[in-house]
Amino acid sequence: MSVQGTWHLTVSTPIGKIKPLVELRERDGTLTGVARGTGEEVPLDDITLDGDRLTWRQAVTKPLRLNLVFDVRVDGDTLQGVSRAGRLPSSKVTGERRAGREHQA
Repeated sequence: MSVQGTWHLTVSTPIGKIKPLVELRERDGTLTGVARGTGEEVPLDDITLDGDRLTWRQAVTKPLRLNLVFDVRVDGDTLQGVSRAGRLPSSKVTGERRAGREHQA
């Protein structure tokens, strides 16, 4: 399964919905990525794809300084799951991959 491409996410947080873009690429068998949103660009760390389960970590500074852990299930060009930030409640995550050639393997 390929998860490469640009993903439009919606994260439903206690302070409202955040809609970042996540770009995932595979290079030499390793997934790399970056998230863009709320005026900052942050690298994705510890990206792991196990079957249809995709996980990663990222640190953000806007709107708050948080270390986030994402755990989503990918189904074709959609995904859904949760994001956690320490002891805060989990936030629902949904997403769609932008159509185009960049995710075809």
